[in-house]
Amino acid sequence: MLRLLSFALFLAIWWTAALFVGGAKLPSPPAVLNVIIAEAASGALFLHLGATLARVALAFVLAMSVGSAIGYLMGRVKLADRLGDPWLILLLNLPALVVIVLAYIWAGLTEAAAIAAIAINKLPTAVVTLREGTRALDRSLDEMATVFAMPRWRAFRHVVLPQLAPYIAASARSGLSLVWKIVLVAELLGRPNGVGFEIGIAFQLFDTPRLLAYSLTFAAVVLVIETVLVQPFEARATRWRPRAA
Repeated sequence: MLRLLSFALFLAIWWTAALFVGGAKLPSPPAVLNVIIAEAASGALFLHLGATLARVALAFVLAMSVGSAIGYLMGRVKLADRLGDPWLILLLNLPALVVIVLAYIWAGLTEAAAIAAIAINKLPTAVVTLREGTRALDRSLDEMATVFAMPRWRAFRHVVLPQLAPYIAASARSGLSLVWKIVLVAELLGRPNGVGFEIGIAFQLFDTPRLLAYSLTFAAVVLVIETVLVQPFEARATRWRPRAA
């Protein structure tokens, strides 16, 4: 109910602002809704949303898989941490725009270049989070697994992974919010489809209703995924932690 109330308040503020500013700069909600319906009826909305979501999924899975493995290695092995730390600092401070442009220059305006650039921008945040989680592991539990002669994979599954689950959930949530933003920039600069591409076209034509239609539809999809998938996963991963009264 509170979310619905917040949404109603957002619509009221938007509609009021549109009346004062004018439809040329800020179209009213019905005007944007008409564009959404028209784009959905033509199939373009679903085509571009699907392309963007596919890029998000591929880049996110790639970055989380590689970043988690590197972060775990750096948290466990001091030599790997010392060798990888300068690279990690460089990637953390390198602007996303630079990575995307370089990827397009070196690999061409291809799908692989776009996904790789998005994943590289997400990678260092996953590495940092998992490295800190690995450093926080309870060493006494490792000793227990050794004493009971647990196989390495079984020890990782039942001893290490449950301790890392909250860090994986935190990395996934923050990383997903980062990937949403970066994928639009990658599409704006070098892809022939996707929500970012459509936003770029709307900007060139000064078509504010179309720009808002694609932006708000994308935001709605992100909100649904956050509510249905990400938040339940985070709640399950951290369910063992004590809650505040």
